[in-house]
Amino acid sequence: MGERVLVGMSGGVDSTVCAYLLLERGYEVHGITLWLWDPEGPYENQCCSVDAAALAAKELGIPHETVQAHEEFRRLVIEPTLRAYREGRTPNPCTFCNREVRFALLLREAEKRGIPYIATGHHARIRGGNGTWLLLRGRDPAKDQSYFLYSLTQGELSRALFPIGEMTKEEVKRIARERDFTAAYLHESQDLCFAPEGIGALIPDAPPGPILDLEGNVIGTHRGLPHYTVGQRRGLGVSTGEPLYVVALDPERNAVVVGPEPALHAGGLVARELTWIAGEPPGTRFSCEVQIRYRAAPVRCEVALEGGKARVVFERPQRAVTPGQAAVFYRGEVVLGGGVIEAPERPHWL
Repeated sequence: MGERVLVGMSGGVDSTVCAYLLLERGYEVHGITLWLWDPEGPYENQCCSVDAAALAAKELGIPHETVQAHEEFRRLVIEPTLRAYREGRTPNPCTFCNREVRFALLLREAEKRGIPYIATGHHARIRGGNGTWLLLRGRDPAKDQSYFLYSLTQGELSRALFPIGEMTKEEVKRIARERDFTAAYLHESQDLCFAPEGIGALIPDAPPGPILDLEGNVIGTHRGLPHYTVGQRRGLGVSTGEPLYVVALDPERNAVVVGPEPALHAGGLVARELTWIAGEPPGTRFSCEVQIRYRAAPVRCEVALEGGKARVVFERPQRAVTPGQAAVFYRGEVVLGGGVIEAPERPHWL
């Protein structure tokens, strides 16, 4: 029997095929589902299903167990997310979850069992050895998930396997269909698993406040900052004869600031809470590409590091740079690291 690997299984097609590929390569595969939800509730939601994961493991002929992790998920993902929304930021909970829960807990459970490797169905790739590991984009650009993994460490990468990162999504689905895995016929998981009705529904006490134009004039009333995000056009409830967009959330004034579409563009950003795949940045000043949200196209930029923050200047202005989102730095397919967007570089209208 080959080396042992602990595979995080959601019941979906990616994690199922991940486990299958490792079996084919001779690994001794153990499946585990980190159940992130209330143990009194149903064992299924938008992102995972204990029953589907157990069925996938049975079809594969591998052992499977479920570990309750709802307290860690609440403390490390849900509470920071809601706190950020209350403060007028728009975070990406999936980066919290991958950094603080999925990999940390998978490694913890692997340690308990004396298993040297962990594996997930992420669309990303790992290269390297001899103490230096690189994180690369997944081969399928439409499904690449390296953006969410920018804070992984060398220690984590040295023990992680991403077997489907070398494949397109269609190739993954084809393998599942050919082997008649039940996961081949299930719906795709949803990213924001804990707020299917929107974040605003989880913060019903968020106070209303003014909607301001770029000159500071009150032109309406908003329902509470968590209901809005930078770039939003619909649902503002104001009319001035031209399309208006949310260009900033101002928690100090509890205000939503709106303006015309050109006001959404920024020449750069400031990021904090920086982490680097190599353990350190490539320099205090360097050129690379930056991706400012999951589905955004990367843009060339110049980065200057100072005082624990990164000041980023784009090659061309970017639309809707949103505080709270991740700014992830790349060189080609290689992830350098990233941080949390603190603010766009002040556009001319501020």
